Amino acid sequence: MFGNLGELANLMKKAKDIQRNMAEMKEEMARTEFSASSADQEVVVVVSGDFQVKSVKIAPSIANNENLANIVMNTTNSALVAAKSAMQSKMQEITGGLNIPGLF
Repeated sequence: MFGNLGELANLMKKAKDIQRNMAEMKEEMARTEFSASSADQEVVVVVSGDFQVKSVKIAPSIANNENLANIVMNTTNSALVAAKSAMQSKMQEITGGLNIPGLF
């Protein structure tokens, strides 16, 4: 009977540890920046690990390019993919590979 209580206590401790680790990871990710650039390096986008666009740099040589919006969008999406991938990797570390729906 007490064995089950001990297991429950261990489970509760692990849940609290995961919760604390997740809060720390979210703070760390918010401070981490990810960047991507267009193939020709004329557009550079920096995003944070909490998926906020931090900066967009556009070379003057393409400022009037009719495809500029698409270039910026694609570059931004690439930076966000890098941030999301890092977030998922950190979540795997915290949860020990356990897939918990709704965490991310």
